[in-house]
Amino acid sequence: MTQHSTGTREEWLAARLELLEAEKELTRRSDELARQRQQLPWVRIDKDYRFDTDDGSASLADLFRGGSQLLVYHFMFGPDYTAGCPACSAIADGFNGFFVHLENHDVAMTAVSRAPLDKLQAYKRRMGWSFPWASSLGSDFNYDFNASYTEEQQRQGTVEYNYRSMDVTPVLEASEGPVVDFAAMVGTDAATYTREAPGMSAFALDDGAVYHTYSAYARGVDALWGMYQCSTGRRRGATRPSRGSAATTSTTRAKRLRQQRGRTLRSSTAPASAVVIPPSETPTAVIPSAMRSEREVS
Repeated sequence: MTQHSTGTREEWLAARLELLEAEKELTRRSDELARQRQQLPWVRIDKDYRFDTDDGSASLADLFRGGSQLLVYHFMFGPDYTAGCPACSAIADGFNGFFVHLENHDVAMTAVSRAPLDKLQAYKRRMGWSFPWASSLGSDFNYDFNASYTEEQQRQGTVEYNYRSMDVTPVLEASEGPVVDFAAMVGTDAATYTREAPGMSAFALDDGAVYHTYSAYARGVDALWGMYQCSTGRRRGATRPSRGSAATTSTTRAKRLRQQRGRTLRSSTAPASAVVIPPSETPTAVIPSAMRSEREVS
């Protein structure tokens, strides 16, 4: 017997029409926010960022591939990862299908990660992706756009993410949970895993100069995750995945990997702290609904 509220078709329709008005208001508000986003001042970029790409060494301007607009997805794949972040991979599965349509509207899209290019290429082949993916290894790009952090920043206990300072000290105190599981899935510990962070940044190319126009982090990345937008939000399915599902299989595999490798969150070589995003700011790009707690899904 379901524990969810039930009613007649008439009661459902009345509630649905009330919700529809709220949805329309959200759409109107979203349109207004889009206008405000477009009116943000541009910031000229003078630093010479270099990237490794399939076509060789490239500048930030080269990533536009002849267009005037560029959208970058900050994909969590650090130099010490053995695979890409599982949630970033779910997002990439989505934009791998629509990036070509953006290009037909003068918007180049690329993922950028700090892992060396050969790792990115191998993982890209494994996943069957075709979108451009550049390595920023050796560049300040990720750090300047708050998508990567150094061990020293972690040790200090505070980093800048989503336009505010965040206390990251508690992350290594956890012995289990999504971050720990994800770290095991990519072959690292939690500290190494959380030196990378998800986000997206937009740039414009005008008269040969590159400008930074927009960046979003945490829940701001939801716009790229089409799968999440289609979710009905049913908590039972979100918090209790069936045995053998991708979520439970991945989590079980991650726990087994940690046991086999004897990993602990606190080791003699691990930094004193690492990046962690509190539940109220946890982006869908970090923890899919199938791996969140009831409180986090709320």
